[in-house]
Amino acid sequence: MNNQLTYRIAFSQLRGITPQLAQEILAKTGSEDEFFRLSQSALSAAMGLRSRLFDESYRAGLVDKASKEIGFIESSGIETIYFSDPDYPGALTECSDAPLMLYSLGQASLDSATPMLSIVGTRHATPYGLDFVERLIADIAEKVATPVTIISGLAFGIDIAAHKAALRHGLPTIAVLAHGLNMIYPAQHRTVAADIVRSGGRLVTEYTSQCAVHKGNFVARNRIVAGMSHALIVAESARKGGALITARLASDYDRDVFALPGRTSDRYSAGCNALIADNTASLITCADDLIKAMNWPEKATAASQPSLFPDLTDEEKSILEFLTSKGEAMINSISVNLNIAIGRLMSILIDMEFKGLIIKYPGGKYRLK
Repeated sequence: MNNQLTYRIAFSQLRGITPQLAQEILAKTGSEDEFFRLSQSALSAAMGLRSRLFDESYRAGLVDKASKEIGFIESSGIETIYFSDPDYPGALTECSDAPLMLYSLGQASLDSATPMLSIVGTRHATPYGLDFVERLIADIAEKVATPVTIISGLAFGIDIAAHKAALRHGLPTIAVLAHGLNMIYPAQHRTVAADIVRSGGRLVTEYTSQCAVHKGNFVARNRIVAGMSHALIVAESARKGGALITARLASDYDRDVFALPGRTSDRYSAGCNALIADNTASLITCADDLIKAMNWPEKATAASQPSLFPDLTDEEKSILEFLTSKGEAMINSISVNLNIAIGRLMSILIDMEFKGLIIKYPGGKYRLK
């Protein structure tokens, strides 16, 4: 049995333990081993107080569970990262409620010298939010000189879109889980989780394989998503939700927080608009806003490349000009204003979608991409 690791795992599972409390205990007991070996009375005397944390049966139970966890860790190739280890995420050391132990699979750097960006949002992402995440990450990959690590929570909606976009565009990505590494939740994202590890990303959690999964885990997980990053973006959110909790945590940690604005009538832009209105988040519309705010070094400008698209037809140009002036429009409005027959217009719009010039939204609305 790896005694030091066993005692560290057990110590990290103490109820209510924080880095500051851990350091106070260790300063007075000398080590995690001694904390578990001392009698209850000896611990109380050393600490100058009585606590249920010192109960001998409680501590013995933690050591027993930790001993069992060692087998899972070793058989699964899991890396353990303790809060006093040199490779513990530097940004997390600044957070008063950071976990003492992290369990990880993968290779992505946790060094705070590496640019870290958390992207979160609603599970009910709309085409507007999904398109923003895709364009944002594509542009970051293209423009920023140092690869930016994309952090999120592997949840439905904006989270999984951020991970997938990072994988597509060659950026490292870290998924922070709300459960042990013995499972993946939601199960539909197992393939993406495997791709993250294979591509040089990471899966990270503070939970052992024996920890029960419950709703509180997901709220607690948000503090790691917020704390590991240098900046956090909320792509879409209703007025209530985990993304807003994460944004406020990031703000409390003195991280730069950004939010994508939306129309006042859009349910899943209401939370973002509120974050901007109360100055919790800065408004963001594109990667350039983020790069400028974070002062990230940009790649040298490449020589001009020929257009990916053939020259636009006059009809395509008129449609682009119309959508630029209106912001968005229904197909009937485009047809009437530009005097293009509906059948002909539908064919043109489909071609323009394939060219990546426009995007179609629910209800038959079209906007520039």
